[in-house]
Amino acid sequence: MIKINHHLAPSNLLPAIDRLYEVAGGKIANLHASWDPSRGTPVFTVQGTYTSRGWTEWTRGFQFGAPMLHYDVTGDTKTLTIGRTGTLRVMASHVSHIGVHDHGFNNISTYGNLYRLMREGKLPENEWERNFYEIALKISGAVQASRWTQLGPDAGYIYSFNGPHSLFADTIRSLRVLAIAHQLGHVLMGEKDQKIDLLLRLLQHAETTARYNVYFGEGRDLYDIRGRVAHESIFNLNDGSYRCPSSQQGYSPFTTWTRGLAWILLGYAEELEFLSSLPAAELDRFGGRGRILDAFQRVAEAVADFYIEQTPTDGIPYWDTGAPGLSQLGAYLDKPADPFNDQEPVDSSAAVIAAQGLIRLGTYLGANERGKIYFQAGLTVAQTAFSEPYISTDPKHQGLLLHAVYHRPNGWDYIPPTRKIPCGESCLWGDYHMLELGLLIRRLATGEPYYCFFIH
Repeated sequence: MIKINHHLAPSNLLPAIDRLYEVAGGKIANLHASWDPSRGTPVFTVQGTYTSRGWTEWTRGFQFGAPMLHYDVTGDTKTLTIGRTGTLRVMASHVSHIGVHDHGFNNISTYGNLYRLMREGKLPENEWERNFYEIALKISGAVQASRWTQLGPDAGYIYSFNGPHSLFADTIRSLRVLAIAHQLGHVLMGEKDQKIDLLLRLLQHAETTARYNVYFGEGRDLYDIRGRVAHESIFNLNDGSYRCPSSQQGYSPFTTWTRGLAWILLGYAEELEFLSSLPAAELDRFGGRGRILDAFQRVAEAVADFYIEQTPTDGIPYWDTGAPGLSQLGAYLDKPADPFNDQEPVDSSAAVIAAQGLIRLGTYLGANERGKIYFQAGLTVAQTAFSEPYISTDPKHQGLLLHAVYHRPNGWDYIPPTRKIPCGESCLWGDYHMLELGLLIRRLATGEPYYCFFIH
């Protein structure tokens, strides 16, 4: 269980965040100078060098989004140029990518960050440039919404790249592109010019995810533990019925892949922030703001509690809460995580994603007891992630956040010759979310505008 530091303040982490961004600048420049675009998209490191792994093109946005986060904090125009040029050169195909559910990862991280920076006055106002960002976000949201499986008259979900039968937990954070496309006044046009409401699809996807991918300890099955998350839900497309939990990247359908839980935690926390910013009348047609916010909060609190209870004391989780080798680590929840053990890898990328979710949920809930616990837990996790052995200070290592795991069941992660399990490597989403976490905390500490993806 996380040993929460209740005395930690965002300002206490400023020296570590400054160091993080100083280190990140060199790594961004290193990757930009060395990466050959013909190799595809960088995904994770092998012996400190970024490599590609074809599955889906879901990490390209992090490659060019990270430089924009770096510019946001440092004002370094060299990294801004890397991000803007990369977005213009290669991201158009991701706007119209009909084969993935990852639009919120790729396009919010690039077009969305540029649009946010212009709205915040960190980029000079330019009407046509703003229009360029807006049309990209509108189309991306509509394309994501078109990947739709209808389960009944009032239910459905955005299906994963596995096909129309598959609902991924990950998509809840990628759902952000639907939110901002809706704010920009966009709709998806269907057959016979049917106008399909993007906000409705967002809400229905979130409701379906909560119903099938998240557990609430209500006896749904023998493994129904409150806050547990199934990576994937499988449906029978002949009649729309739910069939079973599944997992692509976790140990089993009945254990919790911790990065899947982290996506749920951050996704619902961010959507709480977004939905609470909308005029109440805009949510009346969906049952009212109170009902919707209560439902989202119920999910976020359940998974936050599970994360706190099922994570080692320093806030870094092992890659799956049911991984078989954990039983050989003794009382592993009563001590800091050990990324150099010989049984099961940790996943630091899950930690930085979850930390942001905890801080956002705590901020949303405010000064009540639960809000304070979540907020302080998020800062506690961040303090660990920003320190050795998780921050990579070796200039020869292209990664920023060490001890991340991509796909343990497939054996894709590099295992050093002297080790038995993966360790010491980085992934592009981990690096991006570490910078994003630093940006959020830094703004809380300095009083700058609260960092969020949507228009407010």
